[in-house]
Amino acid sequence: MYKNYQSTAPLLLRLIIGFGYMAHGWAKLSRGPAGFEKLLIHTGVPFPHFTSWLVPFTELFGGLAILLGAFVTVISIPLIITQLVALFTVQIKYGFSSVNTIGLTPNGPIFGPPGFEINLLYIAGLISLILTGAGIFSIDAVRGRKKI
Repeated sequence: MYKNYQSTAPLLLRLIIGFGYMAHGWAKLSRGPAGFEKLLIHTGVPFPHFTSWLVPFTELFGGLAILLGAFVTVISIPLIITQLVALFTVQIKYGFSSVNTIGLTPNGPIFGPPGFEINLLYIAGLISLILTGAGIFSIDAVRGRKKI
């Protein structure tokens, strides 16, 4: 019984990680890469104009590949790189916690910039998928089946 869950467990990781990357990539593209380019310039990322297009498309299509379980090992590498760059250029100065409460108003809490907790969770999830594979409900599983 346990082995049945083991082969389906990666599906849960793929769904949330894939959707998360797609949501972040789409947000950058739908607002226009110019705003993201300004952030990249401010943080000192090289080739900000090129990168402002590369990262959203990597997140959007990489997220879709993760969601579908297609080429998970290969696509995880550039996605991990995007998380590491974000971690070291933006989030690291805000500490670990992804929820930084900096005040309270009658309307509710005020949150500061997020720390690097989420970056580490995405990286850990992708490494887990690299080590375990995409699971049985994936394109990678279909591609791996031998035809006799």
